[in-house]
Amino acid sequence: MIEKKLQLHIGGQSMKKFIILVVLICVSFFMFSCSKSTDTDTTAPTVNITFPANNQQFTQGAVITITVTATDAGGIKEVKFYIDGTQIGTDDTTPYEYEWDTGAIKDTTHSIYAKAWDNNDNVGTSSTINITLTNTVTDYDGNVYHIVKIGDQEWLLENLKVTHFRNGDAIPQETDNATWADLTTAAYCMYDNSTTYGQAYGYLYNWYAVSDTRGLAPEGWHIPSDEEWKELEMALGMSQAEADAVGWRGTDQGGQLKEAGTTHWANPNTAATNTSGFTALGGGRRSGSTGYFTSIGNYAFFWTSTEYDADNTWTRWLAHDTSQIDRTGYPLKGGYTVRCVRD
Repeated sequence: MIEKKLQLHIGGQSMKKFIILVVLICVSFFMFSCSKSTDTDTTAPTVNITFPANNQQFTQGAVITITVTATDAGGIKEVKFYIDGTQIGTDDTTPYEYEWDTGAIKDTTHSIYAKAWDNNDNVGTSSTINITLTNTVTDYDGNVYHIVKIGDQEWLLENLKVTHFRNGDAIPQETDNATWADLTTAAYCMYDNSTTYGQAYGYLYNWYAVSDTRGLAPEGWHIPSDEEWKELEMALGMSQAEADAVGWRGTDQGGQLKEAGTTHWANPNTAATNTSGFTALGGGRRSGSTGYFTSIGNYAFFWTSTEYDADNTWTRWLAHDTSQIDRTGYPLKGGYTVRCVRD
């Protein structure tokens, strides 16, 4: 009798375990079924490119941050970016972005679109937009400048010749020598007040125009600082110590910057090779003390955006009879040419 009771007890415990196991299996199946039932979304994500805008224009070499919004009730797994039909990048976190470096891209029209995958692998595709890359920059007046890349920097290939600030305000032109020397406000001129010189060499600006907060450079560009000029010089082979020095420094870096020949330079135009592509011209200057024009063909003078002291600003000089580059402070009232570097 004791043996039968023990068997019944063991049998009862086994039955309880069996029932519990069955219940657990049913609950798991139910939960799995519920999960499957909420995972049957077949709706594609909504995808939009928020930047750049359709038909927007950029200069070749720009880094364009393509920005996308993607939404879906089940969540977004990843967004892929396409240029001219070829995938160029992927992002799986918001904001969905890809930085497209156009430095090696042909300067023409390109198509951009994006695709988004949700957590159910449904795919949504944005509308296609078109952007145009050019290897030129246009200022407020409509003057067109080409671009040259030197090291990691991009420079305008020509001297500035704009007569308006970026906001459209006119820059006064001053032709009188004495008035120029007395100015403490923005002004520009052409060498010898000659449009022929102005078109060939670019315009001369005083410091007050260069430093004006309304912006002298085209959109996306600026007047290079003393440090940015050093970066250019070191990209051409100067050491840091040479770049930091004052006066004529380096070896052939000036020659690498100067246009070869004597069309825009006086003889002998020492060691001018223009291997950098910078194409510096001997555009001369206007004196800040007298307003007189000097040195056409003999020297090129460039402003930087860095002040030397209260009365002077760091500048760069190139000369027809040396292959070096001069770094010196020059009075704010003087008239120098301007080259711009990309932001």
